[in-house]
Amino acid sequence: MGALVLSRQRRWRGGGPEVPRVQPAVCGQPPPLTWSDTRSHAERVNLGPAAAADPAGVGSGDRGADMAREGPFWDMVEGRAAPPAVAELLGWKLVAVDPDAGTIEVEFTATERFLNPIGNIQGGMLAAMLDDTLGPALVATLDADQFSPTTDLHVQFLRPARPGQLVGRGRVVRRGRQIAFLAGELVDDSGTVVATAVATAQIRDGQL
Repeated sequence: MGALVLSRQRRWRGGGPEVPRVQPAVCGQPPPLTWSDTRSHAERVNLGPAAAADPAGVGSGDRGADMAREGPFWDMVEGRAAPPAVAELLGWKLVAVDPDAGTIEVEFTATERFLNPIGNIQGGMLAAMLDDTLGPALVATLDADQFSPTTDLHVQFLRPARPGQLVGRGRVVRRGRQIAFLAGELVDDSGTVVATAVATAQIRDGQL
């Protein structure tokens, strides 16, 4: 499966691997995918030789098959399930995800409700954004009957964050059969890194 790219409104200026992008197929740029949208603005890249032979993705039917992933993450992306309340609170919007590379980029909306007494975004809210970036980077790679609770999250706050749009970029650093190691960054609309995080998550089969 290739990457799912849903918006290209902001280009990453920090380090780490770049999530693949493609040029818009039509004039103008689509807005980021919200939970109320489904596939209308989705484009796949890195689909392999079949994509090169059929760039429109309509000849072999591989494009539709590529979207046929299952599990809680994909159910929400495809509009088959409601998002968690915390995702709505944080203004979670999927920008791009590549399960094969283990990378994800998401956008958050930091509102004035998140401010601490000195007018910056409270650190716990930034930690929640990073947790909601790193976790989905792993969850997007799992089978439909697997889940991955976070067992450890270490956050470093580098600069104050102000209300507005923040972008989280997460990646699976290493994945074993039962444990995965994750890392990511949170940047503001100028591309400045405001916080980083590393995490450990278990990979479990079946129900909680």
